[in-house]
Amino acid sequence: MKLIVVFEKTSRLRHIGHLDLMRAMQRALRRSGLPLKYSQGFNPHILLTFAAPLSVGMPGKREIMEVPIEGEMTGEAFLGKLRPALPPELPCISARAVDDRHPAPMAQLAAAMYEAKLDEVPEGLAEAIPAFLAQSEIPAIRKTKTGMKPCDIRPMIYDLSLNGDALRMTLALCEKATCKPELLLSTLFDFAKLERPHMIVTRTQMFGEKDGVFYPLEEM
Repeated sequence: MKLIVVFEKTSRLRHIGHLDLMRAMQRALRRSGLPLKYSQGFNPHILLTFAAPLSVGMPGKREIMEVPIEGEMTGEAFLGKLRPALPPELPCISARAVDDRHPAPMAQLAAAMYEAKLDEVPEGLAEAIPAFLAQSEIPAIRKTKTGMKPCDIRPMIYDLSLNGDALRMTLALCEKATCKPELLLSTLFDFAKLERPHMIVTRTQMFGEKDGVFYPLEEM
């Protein structure tokens, strides 16, 4: 069986890269004494996967990993062993036991919600957002493995709003199409002709999609 685990990468760890995060979680899992499944070969490692890597500098409120184990165990028992092995800056929120045939979170991932906390809200930003979203196309330049390429990010923006001093965005995050919050923000502020204030962007939720409806990924 395997566990779908929801954890938080707090702001204090936001500059830790994905590989370092994976190593920290693997060490905690080993310390926990859980009956983990390992790969085969000369250098066996824990069969641990994450739904999606976080960009360096970005905290995550409800990050998701999949942990296969030997035998059976409840989510509560799993958390009881793992939580004491984790640092306070990397708390586990929940765990759900599923069958080995359950689709991997990475395969079900469709979108993510982000919150950009602004040090100050530029005058005119609130008025610019409806006009920005009203465009039939939103051209942008995206960095790819083969270089910089033009793209239309409008189909990848599912929601964008200003709530107090926070910009909230729901963007495509899947194999077919991904819009990173950095790309959206730079395009938005260029469109509005506004100087971009300092901000910290947090990934707050990930979603799967079924019949055209988004559901929290940990519930899929």
